[in-house]
Amino acid sequence: MLYLSAPRLLPIVGLVVLSFALSIYWQRVLLSVSVFALLAISWDILAQTGMVSLGQALFFGTGAYLAGIMNHYWGWPPIVTIPLATICGGLLCTGLLIPVLRLRGIFFSMVTLVLPLMLVRIIEATRIFGGTEGLSGLTPLPSRRIEMYVVIIVLLAALFGFRRLMSSDFGLVLKGISDNDRSVMNAGINIYWFKIQALFIASSVGAFTGAFLTHIYLFVGMPVFALDYSILPIAAAVVGGIGTFAGSVLGAFILVPLSEVLRGIGGLRIVFYGLFLVVFTVALPEGIFHYIQRKYHQFERWVEVE
Repeated sequence: MLYLSAPRLLPIVGLVVLSFALSIYWQRVLLSVSVFALLAISWDILAQTGMVSLGQALFFGTGAYLAGIMNHYWGWPPIVTIPLATICGGLLCTGLLIPVLRLRGIFFSMVTLVLPLMLVRIIEATRIFGGTEGLSGLTPLPSRRIEMYVVIIVLLAALFGFRRLMSSDFGLVLKGISDNDRSVMNAGINIYWFKIQALFIASSVGAFTGAFLTHIYLFVGMPVFALDYSILPIAAAVVGGIGTFAGSVLGAFILVPLSEVLRGIGGLRIVFYGLFLVVFTVALPEGIFHYIQRKYHQFERWVEVE
């Protein structure tokens, strides 16, 4: 029982212990780690459905701006803005990408990359929602403990919930679309309806991260559409292991603290950061989680049943 339950208890116990043991600064880093882990999970959902996205910043920025608008202009509290921004952000991003769901491969990826860049230029040119200055003075969450508990609970729910989802019949259809969408269509299944559902799930997770961080930083502006929110989740999924949500979380827990540790060396941190990514990609192309999982199963012991 311990052999089966230990891998599942480890992230739960680890996150709870870290939330109490870390200093205030590293608690903020843990918040960032959890946010990028959620973005990496949302990217992994799309990748397992055959939709490789380069625009997680679209989901993040949409949720951030929706939460900021609701709070800044209408005065709604975070307990209302975060859930509404999550759902409305998912619906809005899904609506924007529905016309390009028929595109495959690099063509779909290019559209997801261009959309957040377009939104940034629109905000800058029209000066809506604060323009280049953004919206500030937003309402914070009640306490640091609540901030930590909210993001940890959502991360664990996404990790275990989506793993269970992808092993269900719904998830098998999504994986079948990624492997051979024509065969799935020949079986009489509307693959575009399943793609829409997967896109809504992924974009809602990304919108939550944006809405949540908006009430942490108490500011929303054009930087929420930065490429960092698109590239780092992909790097986390690749380093941790694509196709395993746990790998995406593991990759985020490696890359985000690493970037903070290397911050003190200035511009050289990009060199060391890139070198780290190259080494891990070449040495472990399957991802760290797949490697650890394979080694862990080698320790399985057979016991005699009386």
